[in-house]
Amino acid sequence: MSASQKRFESVCARAREAMLLHSTADTLEWDERTGMPIAAGEYRAQQISTLRALVHERRTDSAYGDDLQQLIQESENEDPHGAVAATAKQLHRDWERDCKLPTELVERISQATVRGQQKWDAARQADDFSIFEETLEHVINLKRESGQRLSEGTDRSVYEALLDEYEPDAKVNDIQQVFDDLRTPLVQLIAAIKESSRQPDTSILERTYCIDDQRDFSHYVAEQIGFDFERGRLDETSHPFCTTLGPHDCRILTRYDPHWLPAGLFGTMHEAGHGMYEQGLRPDWFGLPPGSYVSLGIHESQSRLWENQVGRSRPFWEWLYPQTNEAFQSQLDGISLDTFHFAINAVRPSLIRVEADEATYNLHIIIRFDLEQQLIDGSLKVKDLPDAWNARYQSDLGICPPSDADGVLQDVHWSAGLIGYFPTYTLGNAAAAQLFDAASEQIGDLDELFARGEFRLLLDWLRERIHFDGRCYSGSELIERATGSPLSANHLINYLKSKLEPLYGIIES
Repeated sequence: MSASQKRFESVCARAREAMLLHSTADTLEWDERTGMPIAAGEYRAQQISTLRALVHERRTDSAYGDDLQQLIQESENEDPHGAVAATAKQLHRDWERDCKLPTELVERISQATVRGQQKWDAARQADDFSIFEETLEHVINLKRESGQRLSEGTDRSVYEALLDEYEPDAKVNDIQQVFDDLRTPLVQLIAAIKESSRQPDTSILERTYCIDDQRDFSHYVAEQIGFDFERGRLDETSHPFCTTLGPHDCRILTRYDPHWLPAGLFGTMHEAGHGMYEQGLRPDWFGLPPGSYVSLGIHESQSRLWENQVGRSRPFWEWLYPQTNEAFQSQLDGISLDTFHFAINAVRPSLIRVEADEATYNLHIIIRFDLEQQLIDGSLKVKDLPDAWNARYQSDLGICPPSDADGVLQDVHWSAGLIGYFPTYTLGNAAAAQLFDAASEQIGDLDELFARGEFRLLLDWLRERIHFDGRCYSGSELIERATGSPLSANHLINYLKSKLEPLYGIIES
């Protein structure tokens, strides 16, 4: 074995060791969100922050950085997207970023965000923002300090430095352009839908649906579309999420509402989409760039594609509705497929992002994108956040939250320090539509496959073009390689109009 090969093996071993500690902390966080006793919260924060500090120390070791720099030079003549060159490049990028943050700041952020999620949960249940206000202000201050350090020596703003953790190299102006391209056609479409005389009966989704029946049904659907329950599991929590605790251990979490069937079902399909992406990464490269997701925009493209392009399509329900009718016989007796399909595609401005329809969903994201930038630059004070939130919902969606729980407290993200995460949802929506168009063109008639309950060809297509390469390509490169063109909002607009205009009887003038 050459000196270069030995160096590469050593770097990979150290990265894997850090991932062992990182995934152990993730396991503790998963337990915190699913079954930890409330009184255990403070000690859990110490456990997790200690592990995060150990991870940070290993990932910022100077000798480790020297080896990575040497590997980059030694792999100059190799394929830049091959496993060796990409591993050296991406791990060195991570090392440079991590070295800007002192270990004590990483530890403080970890403690603050674990406690923050606990306070957020308590505040949401009590419907009282004041319980959470001081904790959130502390988290925002820490993330602002982090962003300031990360932006040093770069052309990024403080907010862009935080955004970079979730969407590498993304710029606010580029994201704003995607939002601008979407906003006008979305507002026009929503207005036309509001004026339509044809409206769905969503009351059929508000009947009493037994949680146990929903749980069994959601598990069945996730398994049928491709989530591997031998390498993952489905649990419940206050805010749905997906986390991977090892190369063969993916946890997806959802929540059920006895009076709103879509919450649990589509929440499960969404998280299963995340999970199938994680399960499609190369397990033998777990903890290294070829076995890691490339960006949250790409991650969200996978979850939104399975939730929406697949899960809200009519062919999907041609296959699933007879089984749905059998599972919820008393609730859906006499309800036709057309009625049900129209109901699950209803477009109505609503308060809750995770339950929003496809047309208004991105307006929810735009609000959060604007507000979190203002929190970071200091132009919006945390104490004024509920009023600012309510004002934007009134102006942008024409509705005002009646409570903090259904307003500013509905999302876990800010309590967890996930500043810069929200815009990746809209990037994911745009990418999902573009990927689905490309898959339809390259595979053939997906509608016919879905109507027969066959999803493997689509999953295999995504495995080959998105999952397998991990971080060996950038997110934008993956999209262009898979679809033949850069990311564009046009696919999402065309998808929404082609589905919703016929449902609502809208004739484009």
